[in-house]
Amino acid sequence: MLFFIHKYFRRPMKAPGGDKESNKHEQGGENKIEEPSEACATGCCPIPLLNLVESGNTKRQRRATTTRISRLNFVKLTTDSIFPNTHFASDESLPAFPDAFSSFITVYPQYGETQQADHIRNSEYYHLSSHVCLDYTGFSLFSHAQMHSSVASSSSNPPPSTLSQPPFFSISYKSASLKCQVQYGNQDTALESSIRKRIMHFLNMLDDEYSMVCTANRSTAFRLLAESYPFHANKGLLCVYDYESEAVTAMIESAKKRGAKVTSASFSWPSLRIHSGSLMEKLSKRKKKKRGLFVFPLQSRITGAKYPYLWMTMAKENGWQVVLDACALGPKDLDTLGLSLIQPDFIICSFFKVFGENPSGFAGLFIKKSSIAMLEPSTIARSIGIVSIIPARRLSQLTDDYSGTDLDAHSSRNQFEEDDIETISSFSGPIPTQICNGSAGADDVFSESAVTETQKRVKKSNQGESSKAQDEKEETSSSIIELELDHSMQAEETMSGADKSMEIVCRGLDHADSLGLLLISSRLRCITNWLVVALKKLRHPHSESGHSLVKIYGPRIKFDRGPALAFNVFDWKGEKIEPALVQKLADRSNISLSCGFLNNIWFADKYEAEKDKVLERRSSCVITIAGNKNKENANMGISVVNASLSFLTNFQDAYRLWTFVAKFLDADFVEKERWRYITLNQKMIEI
Repeated sequence: MLFFIHKYFRRPMKAPGGDKESNKHEQGGENKIEEPSEACATGCCPIPLLNLVESGNTKRQRRATTTRISRLNFVKLTTDSIFPNTHFASDESLPAFPDAFSSFITVYPQYGETQQADHIRNSEYYHLSSHVCLDYTGFSLFSHAQMHSSVASSSSNPPPSTLSQPPFFSISYKSASLKCQVQYGNQDTALESSIRKRIMHFLNMLDDEYSMVCTANRSTAFRLLAESYPFHANKGLLCVYDYESEAVTAMIESAKKRGAKVTSASFSWPSLRIHSGSLMEKLSKRKKKKRGLFVFPLQSRITGAKYPYLWMTMAKENGWQVVLDACALGPKDLDTLGLSLIQPDFIICSFFKVFGENPSGFAGLFIKKSSIAMLEPSTIARSIGIVSIIPARRLSQLTDDYSGTDLDAHSSRNQFEEDDIETISSFSGPIPTQICNGSAGADDVFSESAVTETQKRVKKSNQGESSKAQDEKEETSSSIIELELDHSMQAEETMSGADKSMEIVCRGLDHADSLGLLLISSRLRCITNWLVVALKKLRHPHSESGHSLVKIYGPRIKFDRGPALAFNVFDWKGEKIEPALVQKLADRSNISLSCGFLNNIWFADKYEAEKDKVLERRSSCVITIAGNKNKENANMGISVVNASLSFLTNFQDAYRLWTFVAKFLDADFVEKERWRYITLNQKMIEI
């Protein structure tokens, strides 16, 4: 991790923001913010901090010039060297894979330096050879080989201690408020304690700086925070998302019920960069010491747009408390943060067991120690979804267990039926205290006598208190008691003689550590930018207007763009093919994609004429009441297909996606697929 001196970090400089194109048309022409051009030459930091420790303007200017030239050269090389002066009008005209890869390596020789990632993929994630996984964001704890070797070793009468090893873990729900859990709920099982320590080490967090609370999924983490934050005193909730997020929506709904005033950042069309002037105004509006929560992702998980770190510093300087949504970041992206300087009050991450399989797992809500005191006890928060990581009781849970990392975009993994997700990982309503997925004997954990004793102790602890104080004390006392009982339950599940200091090997995290930030960034930069150019080279044949097959939203060719693409496929008439249909057809080709909905888009006067052509009404939204312009605007956006690349993605994955999308150049492709399904006696799914 990079560490820097605070006084340099706070030097006067222009604030972060959008590109010159969008800033040129911002309202009033004030508060225009240009993104600083200084950057590390390796490109590991979107808003680099490395040169802040250098003294003198000469060094900074020299580094900025070198970096700017390096980035410009990369963009020019990508634009000029990938299929120069060539367009493809049919999938049959595409180059064969060996030829495409040879051309790719010629343009990006640095990709050859990332062979270590290919070795890891081939040996530890061999299931990816037949499946292109482009619908994952978050952190993978274990490897596919690790999981299946554990299954093999446990298949015939394994010793009890074997079942306590990952990935044989499940989750059990706790009935406790967030504040109580942080203050009194740190009595983990050996398994949870070990995994927690490994995660904290992976994220470069110290126990004396942050506390970690495990939640069922990402949505529960956001809603849990909303139910525990004092919005009655700090009413603001400012979110920075260019897409519709189910988790953030859950947070907004809870916050509004508790009196919060919700606002959102807007994003300039067509770059979809942050509308800087508007966000600056919202950050600095109404001078107050405490404003509320500023919810900030460092990059969009749908478009791949990266946002400057300095927005968090500016928010803090204007009295906001910062929630860093790190769920869309790569496995080592947090290494560029320098958490000792930019210490968010809250950080949310998603963790799943194995990349490319059932994305069961949990979310982590990290709370800065100095921010714990301001959290409020909440009866509602006790039923939202704080969980414990416990040893799985049986091998069948490896396939049945689903807590869900709660990806915002709709995944194409059709093995997860809606009913299953609703039953196990819903964040609304009370959550059962038994172990997830009906572990044998879990219902008998809290005996009748234990529950009766709990009630007596709670009643006794609250005698003589006023009504309000009684409610708060009852909530706190009962939470502590239930946490103690839960700990006893977990202790019973832990095998006798288990070592409390056991070390859990998380090979998924180990692999990311071994590759490091620079190698991962370089690898994904090459693949992502190649894919952007390759998709833009697909054009419909015999089209008078030269319709492109694919439209990409957000950043195009860019040195520091994130490894995610938002795009749509259009037929030869220029009409959009429904993203859900593209997703399902991709799934038949063993390519997993997601769907998303872009919103909060701002059109400058220059692009106002495109607004009606570009925006569409969200299909699931209810018709808004006439005159409610804000609600109507919130329901307008763009439905898109999303592809998210990970450090295990290779060039062949990108090539397979490209050749799949090229099939839509055939005007009869969709109809042929329908007939193929009928021929195979498959059930048609209506779009």
